[in-house]
Amino acid sequence: MTVSDRWLLPDGVEDILPPLAGQIESLRREVMDTCQRWGYQLVIPPLIEYLDSLFTGTGHDLALQTFKLTDQLTGRMMGVRADMTPQAARIDAHTLHQDGITRLCYAGHVLHARPQHMLTGRTPIQAGCELFGSSSEEADLEVIRLMLESLRVAGVPEVHLDLAHVAVYQSLIEAADFDEDTEAAIFDAMARKSIPELDQLLGQCPPDTPGAYLRALARVSGGLDALKEARRVLAGAPANVIGALDQLKRIAERLRESHPDLRLGFDFCELRGYNYHTGLVFAAYVPGHGDAVGKGGRYDAIGQDFGRARPATGFSLDVRALVALGRRTVRRSAVIWAPADPDPSLDAAVARLRATEAVVRALPEDVSVNPAERGCDRVLVKRDGQWVVEQLEIQ
Repeated sequence: MTVSDRWLLPDGVEDILPPLAGQIESLRREVMDTCQRWGYQLVIPPLIEYLDSLFTGTGHDLALQTFKLTDQLTGRMMGVRADMTPQAARIDAHTLHQDGITRLCYAGHVLHARPQHMLTGRTPIQAGCELFGSSSEEADLEVIRLMLESLRVAGVPEVHLDLAHVAVYQSLIEAADFDEDTEAAIFDAMARKSIPELDQLLGQCPPDTPGAYLRALARVSGGLDALKEARRVLAGAPANVIGALDQLKRIAERLRESHPDLRLGFDFCELRGYNYHTGLVFAAYVPGHGDAVGKGGRYDAIGQDFGRARPATGFSLDVRALVALGRRTVRRSAVIWAPADPDPSLDAAVARLRATEAVVRALPEDVSVNPAERGCDRVLVKRDGQWVVEQLEIQ
């Protein structure tokens, strides 16, 4: 290993430097403040847990994204969290164990074995909210609206919200009773929206059968008209399917009332987290960026896996990606420069100012430094025996 190699970081891992670090931290704080104003309580889960806990209720969807290590104290396998949602569910089920509604929010680093998209590395900063204890549509609406408010705070423009419901695909695939290999092939083709593959797999299914419905559903996507089209092509589908479409219609109508400028879409091939989610799912997109900037949905089964059945819904955001995509203006902090002077009265003046202001105290090596180069816009000077703050003159 050469000397230069010692300082190389792994692929997808980065130092976050000023001023970007300040922008990310500012947005993290503002998103958490927003969540807490909505009644969500902040939790800080640990960075590592036993694998059994991290994967509980997730259908092991996170297994490939999780770095694993051996606990030297117990010999048990541990993992570095790749998603904080299962941790919030564990806290609700076992640590807090509250009756009624529990609202939790969180923000922190997660570690991914592979980057999920181009705007993020393997150490994204995840922020999110989870609402436990309510299976109502009001809870789903609250979580979606809070996600939209968080995106507004981040300055993300022209949000497009996709809605879907896992019961549509789930009910049809269960009614079709395909063998395991065929079901896996259909799932893969549906997730990739590969119409030719679905035609090959389902083309022999008679009309008005679950297989025919799946084949037709793959061709349906778009705005509110797509929801009407889905109701038309699935008119004879099982009751669970019709109920899911009815719920999507009600949620869409309520969102149009509260967010009249929001662009709504419906993607019935959205199978992200299929083994994890149990109902309504949603994802927010912005023009020119193919990956979701925010996503979430209902996952009622996870509480049962933790030993306490609790309905749950929530969302998560990548703060680092939001800073890159957003148009949020972060006001530069005003900083005062204090000279390298041993005067005790200067010590007192600096201490007094630091109660409300940022003050950089010069060191002996800073004698020739221009304070403006250190981000300062004012300077402490001694006038008539008193230390006073004056505006820095830009040369």
